Amino acid sequence: MGVEIKESRVPDDEFEEMAAFVHDYLAASVESEDDGGRMRWYPWHSAEYRFNHILNVVDLATQIARAEGADLDVVRVAALFHDVAKLEVDQDVHAEEGARIAREYLRNRGEYPESFIDEVAQSIVDHSYQGDLSNVSLESRCLMEADLLDKVGANGAALMLLRMGYEARTHMDAAKMVDRVLERGRDHAERVRSDTAESIAHQRLKRVKWFREWLEAEVTEMDPEGVTDR
Repeated sequence: MGVEIKESRVPDDEFEEMAAFVHDYLAASVESEDDGGRMRWYPWHSAEYRFNHILNVVDLATQIARAEGADLDVVRVAALFHDVAKLEVDQDVHAEEGARIAREYLRNRGEYPESFIDEVAQSIVDHSYQGDLSNVSLESRCLMEADLLDKVGANGAALMLLRMGYEARTHMDAAKMVDRVLERGRDHAERVRSDTAESIAHQRLKRVKWFREWLEAEVTEMDPEGVTDR
């Protein structure tokens, strides 16, 4: 039997309006802070990076949800709002604040059932949970796996290499920095539970390993063990 396809409660035009709201909310969060935002000199703390991360998570979560038979509307909307408060509040409360913002938006800008709003909000709250992903709902797990996977692979490697410049490192340090991506990626791969997420993690880690080998092969006299951590 195939997965049952249900009519979407969130049409594409409404989803696009939600995305525009999230983008503008992130931008306003940065603009309202002194000096243009906390740690704004790190690109991954900017509104543009955060919104790009959110879109990546939406895509990954949608892929996982379709394959695993989760409620696609709940997963997509929760993924879109999961980090909406990331640049506005402290890390340890951003999930709860994001759930509050999503609730307010969904109640005021659409005719969504309260049960749907509750599921979306719970998935947003759950996404910062550090325990076993088997302990949360399927929809929450899809979001959490997608959030983990965006830190694995090309995005993780590119951001780690960007970090080298901010830490006054040279390209000779690249192997060690990519090793960090591999280490974190393996940790994240161990947390995911679905076959779909495990497959994505495996493919992304293979590419990072290949990139690490490419660096070692072409950067003259690069120390295979990398450099001393700072």
